[in-house]
Amino acid sequence: MTSRDPTSRLIFVMPLLALGFSTFQAQAAGGGVAFLPHRAIYDLKLGKAQGSSAPNSARGRIVYEFSGSACEGYVTNFRQITELQMEEGGGRVSDMRSSTFEEGDGSGFRFKTETFIDGKLMETVDGKAQKSADGAISIELSKPKADSAILGAGPVFPTAQMHMIIAAARAGERTAEVPVFDGSDTGQKTFDTMSVIGAKQSAPPAEKAIVDADALKDVSRWPVSVSYFDPTKQDGTPAYVLAFDLFENGVSGKLRIDYGAYSLNGEMSKFEALPVKACEK
Repeated sequence: MTSRDPTSRLIFVMPLLALGFSTFQAQAAGGGVAFLPHRAIYDLKLGKAQGSSAPNSARGRIVYEFSGSACEGYVTNFRQITELQMEEGGGRVSDMRSSTFEEGDGSGFRFKTETFIDGKLMETVDGKAQKSADGAISIELSKPKADSAILGAGPVFPTAQMHMIIAAARAGERTAEVPVFDGSDTGQKTFDTMSVIGAKQSAPPAEKAIVDADALKDVSRWPVSVSYFDPTKQDGTPAYVLAFDLFENGVSGKLRIDYGAYSLNGEMSKFEALPVKACEK
């Protein structure tokens, strides 16, 4: 465990957990998947806790909003506030704010995140990534300092990752593997991911916000678990594991984020479908 608050990783994986797009077929991103623009709020509480590095208690909230289209590109705004009570050192409140823009054709990705601990700004990561014709990704950072890097061909942005998982679920496949660049950590690295997809769910969802949402009625969903691995480490242990119910229109519920020593469970407490803006191009 590094000195950084591990919950800061959640900023960049939320596009995977609650990604929304326009309801037309997003052909540019592949798979013909129709996604739903929406705003969702998740209430967090402590799940498992084991070992001296685990908190005694935890609570928090995630607010996520997505807008945009394949024509204009996709905008996400995300904020997570988490209060951890540790056995040693007392309480700590982390406040993480993220915004991203992804080109509709998957060619570019802009990202910015600010991390506050107990009200003090601790870190800002601000940059952009561009994908070339051969699939290589060039990265330009302005914060925490001006820097650049080039990643080899292979990694995809979060949109493509989501499309791949849903396409695999539709086809009845049980796994999906892909390296992902999401702007997280230092803004210059990729993570290898392994998604495990369960059988399509038939029982009604438990979360009231989902049950009451007309836009989610009769929408297929699957239980999904995504493990994120740091490719520079060879011990085979994931940095963290995300588990959630994935709806076919890109909405997610019943969250669980497992950091190893402890996990956070998230329940959707509010859901709002946002207006769809048709492509004008």
